[in-house]
Amino acid sequence: MNRAISPKRNPKPPRPAYVLEEQIGFILRQVWQRHAIIFAKEVGINLTPTQWAALAKLTETGPCSQNQLGRLTAMDVATIKGVIDRLTARGLTEISADPEDGRRLLVSLTRAGQQLAEKTAPNALAITRETLAPLDANERETLVTLLSKLR
Repeated sequence: MNRAISPKRNPKPPRPAYVLEEQIGFILRQVWQRHAIIFAKEVGINLTPTQWAALAKLTETGPCSQNQLGRLTAMDVATIKGVIDRLTARGLTEISADPEDGRRLLVSLTRAGQQLAEKTAPNALAITRETLAPLDANERETLVTLLSKLR
């Protein structure tokens, strides 16, 4: 009996337990990268997302302590300090003593900061629309609801 020797097929390697592209952190980082590109296109390079967050929140709240602003914008102490230092150096925010507690300093928008925030707000809304554009209205609502639960 003469048997033809069939070539051995390379078996498919077993599926690894951890597939990077399926991990939430990897997916969120890719989505963030896409969002950052959209932000840069709409706002430009003169204002970072963290700087915009501080300006936008000060527009909402009015003057507040740097510590409170950091909590409201989800920035740690070092990050919010750097953001406010840069915004103040550009003349967009200012620091003053709290009239109710002289030991505390308040951060507020300057007139230029208020004008920039008003000018940028429509672009910021466009960024959100473009980031969520691949989703229909129900998917957008679901995504925001689910992500809010993960905070």
